[in-house]
Amino acid sequence: MPKTVHVVGNGDSATFFNEAPRRGLKLACNLAPFPIENCYASCIVDFKMMKTIQSGVVDVPGEWVLGARPKIFMEKNPGFRMQRAHQIKTFYTKLPKYASNYTDLNCGHMAVYFAAEHLKADVIHMYGFDSIFDFNLRSYTDTFINSDRGNMNNNRLSTNWRPLWMNMFKDFDGSGKNQKTEFVLHHMHDNLKFNPGNNVIIEKYGRRGEIKPPADKVKGSWQPPANGIM
Repeated sequence: MPKTVHVVGNGDSATFFNEAPRRGLKLACNLAPFPIENCYASCIVDFKMMKTIQSGVVDVPGEWVLGARPKIFMEKNPGFRMQRAHQIKTFYTKLPKYASNYTDLNCGHMAVYFAAEHLKADVIHMYGFDSIFDFNLRSYTDTFINSDRGNMNNNRLSTNWRPLWMNMFKDFDGSGKNQKTEFVLHHMHDNLKFNPGNNVIIEKYGRRGEIKPPADKVKGSWQPPANGIM
């Protein structure tokens, strides 16, 4: 049986995870838009998310895989680290050779790279990775963390992020030292903005609505429903 990992991102297409039963190990990015049964871990990559948890705006249940910047945050906040030690599954700080620094990586990059490089997944299913396909960096985390989503910043981020995906898919196409991993992207359409290689498959579902909290709820004061429908 191939080792299968499901990575749930924070874009609108994350809800495709709920379209069918999903067998395999499950990873979330930051705080998932909906509860994930038997989630292996939530991957957290930046200072902003750690500060948001520490301040009590949101809570991320279950165990965590923490990247380089959360590791620094924990070192600088020993009281918080002790309080949350039972949730820290591991610190994962390996930087892909095609990333110039840790700030190049978003949470999705880290989670997928962790699944491929550390967990040695044969198949990785990816949900909610809308910025690979569209000029759309809207994220569920925007409902509790203020982020710059202006056009210039969106262009900068999408310009940086897409080449990382191209290199990551190639890194695990079986032609080098790493194992061959099949990446299955679940999205509304299959109009990818670059040539993904022969180890990338696109599952197309059609248009869905934007992930957002109910209009009568305030940031940080609500929990997503169990069925994932907002």
